[in-house]
Amino acid sequence: MSAHDFLSPLTTHNFRASWVGRVADVPVKVERNIAVNNLLPYHLRAVDKMGGSEKFFWRCEQTHGTNVGLVKGASHGNILPDADALITNDPRITLGIYVADCAAIYIADPKNQAIGLVHSGRVGSEQNILGETLTALAESFGSSPNDLIITVAPCIRPPNYEVDFASLIRNQALENGVLEANYHDCGICTTSNPELYYSYRKEQGKTGRMLALMACGKT
Repeated sequence: MSAHDFLSPLTTHNFRASWVGRVADVPVKVERNIAVNNLLPYHLRAVDKMGGSEKFFWRCEQTHGTNVGLVKGASHGNILPDADALITNDPRITLGIYVADCAAIYIADPKNQAIGLVHSGRVGSEQNILGETLTALAESFGSSPNDLIITVAPCIRPPNYEVDFASLIRNQALENGVLEANYHDCGICTTSNPELYYSYRKEQGKTGRMLALMACGKT
């Protein structure tokens, strides 16, 4: 499976989704914020290609916690503090999550035209950030787990990492009522191909970030 094929369960239901992997020749052996800033022009280009805009591009601080942010309206480039997941039903908004070994989890609700995007590494997975996001989708938009489509992006996996948090994410999804037929995991490990993926662990903390992007189907 290629790095983009895993998005097809979302795009076939008319959601917009994208994945930006390693960008060649961009200096990233620096602190996280500098690396993200170096990559920003390429990431904004991907937002634009999806039919979004910088004005409505929402990201979050990603503190390895379990807070979920409900976003509506313009972001004006701001990053939502103290949150690791974002949800919306505003078709103008593009959600973004940065990862470099942690999993980005895409969530789509075709019935209610709502979406979620989750940052879930070992800590977040153990604290069940996915379950918190499913609860927030239900409370905000009436989303039922058995209507949801979930797909998991490339992340670090055994034997390259001692904790199989991708398996934990799957178990949590099914335990919360997500249908097995609607759960998709690309199975790709971020340490498997350094030409395609950034890996925080393999590159000892000085690396870039991949970007998961998602938006509702209509603008």
